[in-house]
Amino acid sequence: MPNYTAPIEDMMFLFDKLRNNQNYNEIEKYKEVNTELVKDILSEAAKINQNIILPLAKSGDENPTVLENGVVRTPPGYKEAYNKFIEDGWTSLSCDPKYGGQGMPKTVSAFFDEMLSSASLSFKLYSELSIGAYNCINHHANEEIKNKYLPKIVEGKWSGTMCLTEPVCGTDLGLLKTKAVEQPDGTFKISGQKIFITSGDHDLTENIIHLVIARATDSPKGTKGISLFLVPKFQVKENGEIGTRNGISTGSIESKMGIKGSATCVLNFDEAVGYMIGPKNKGLNSMFTMMNLERIVVGIQGLGISEIAYQNSLSYAKERKQGKTHNSKSSNGADNIIEHADIRKSLLNMKSIIEGERALCFWLSQQTEVSLYHENAQVRQEASDFVSLMTPVVKTMFTDLGMEITSEAMQVHGGYGYTKDQGIEQLYRDNRITPIYEGTNSVQAIDLVFRKVLTNRTLEKFISLLQNEIKDYNDNVELKRLSNILNEKIKLLLDFSKWLDDKLKNQKDDVSAACNDFLKVLGYVALGFSWLKMTKVSFDNSSKNKNFYEEKINTAKYFFDKILPRIDSHYHSAIAGSESLMKAKFN
Repeated sequence: MPNYTAPIEDMMFLFDKLRNNQNYNEIEKYKEVNTELVKDILSEAAKINQNIILPLAKSGDENPTVLENGVVRTPPGYKEAYNKFIEDGWTSLSCDPKYGGQGMPKTVSAFFDEMLSSASLSFKLYSELSIGAYNCINHHANEEIKNKYLPKIVEGKWSGTMCLTEPVCGTDLGLLKTKAVEQPDGTFKISGQKIFITSGDHDLTENIIHLVIARATDSPKGTKGISLFLVPKFQVKENGEIGTRNGISTGSIESKMGIKGSATCVLNFDEAVGYMIGPKNKGLNSMFTMMNLERIVVGIQGLGISEIAYQNSLSYAKERKQGKTHNSKSSNGADNIIEHADIRKSLLNMKSIIEGERALCFWLSQQTEVSLYHENAQVRQEASDFVSLMTPVVKTMFTDLGMEITSEAMQVHGGYGYTKDQGIEQLYRDNRITPIYEGTNSVQAIDLVFRKVLTNRTLEKFISLLQNEIKDYNDNVELKRLSNILNEKIKLLLDFSKWLDDKLKNQKDDVSAACNDFLKVLGYVALGFSWLKMTKVSFDNSSKNKNFYEEKINTAKYFFDKILPRIDSHYHSAIAGSESLMKAKFN
């Protein structure tokens, strides 16, 4: 089983030193969320993740969820851990105090999401979708439904799901068949089948609140006719007590490559009683509140799994002896593999990417809070645009790089990494779903280019933000060198954007073929921006915690010299066009 130590020092570095967003700091409700409080929260979070949840990863993989006589049973230890989890209030961390939440900002809850992803992604998914359902209900339901359902979801006694996919539709939700028939009392009877439903059924909570997209009988075809419905597993009485079983049954549990402790279900809805959430035929708009937040969290899943893979690779490299280096220090014929240049390169690849991702996620968390709670509408809108732009980037980059890092971790472990004993191969298997669910990464790239770059000016605003912040980074020779490198890559990003704009007029295949490359270029630029911010802070504070800040500066240099050049490869590959691609016959 892999070991894990929550990276609290790095998280607190971000919270203390990079919480310099003026708009974020103007949000009144978070002014009392100080260093001491956050450190206490993260310390307690580390304890439950390291001591209670981490062992569940192996347990859930070896003893997956099962469906017995219509009942889904979670792996051994899950019930006890979940009861402790909700008893300590972790489901309520970022929720509104009005419904029993603690009201912590996403700058704090994102750190907890990362820890939980590192410890056990399967276990995390049972509460993760609940928070997504909470956000959707809180944004779009009427007060009666909020007051009836949210307190129990916040408490963790009830959980939530997101029911979109059907056998006939995944990405193209306009093809869905699930129907909703309105009743005289204003409720709806929901009938249809949903597949790949994460935490669709289980034995951890008293009730499960399904958010289901369906088409009312008088609604038009396609996505314009989709509405959103709240459909509880057990109907809820007027006094809030659980009533009779609704018309929902579990057809099967998927047998999966990874996240085996998570119940991925086929759900059958047979005239189940549902309640419309939000306006009729606007269900996708409402559901995207849940989906967009979930996509950021999926990116954090990739980050969390990368972190535990790195930690175990580093530990193994310090102990495993193999071969002699050019300048061997060994007296017994072999050096620890961490002395070998190629292993050090693998480890620094992981470390520089992970720490850059964590910083970018922290920046995005601040923007998310500004988009929701800043008093100025214009400031809220600009932050919302930044979140919209970076959501597909975080989802895609963090999960794709998670695959790179878990693969590299297996390589560092050698043959032992391929066996089940070390648990590294499980990290690879568990992470493999993250580039697929909540919208495949290719779809995310298409969404980024066609909806968020070519149709509005948010990218230009983002680049202006970067340029304005780094223009004064000239007070240090090394900092100036790094900022010059980033400025070169920003110019290339602008050239890439212009190339896309030109090609859209008469060569749309060229644009489509370049979407993934463009996302990667933007992603690496954003990571470079995050690293530059961390580097400046590290130079400014290097006399206080010398070892920590010197390591930050060295890792930043590595990222700029060894990782950022990937941008050039993606750019040149993309602008080569799509002619050979589209001419291929595939006979």
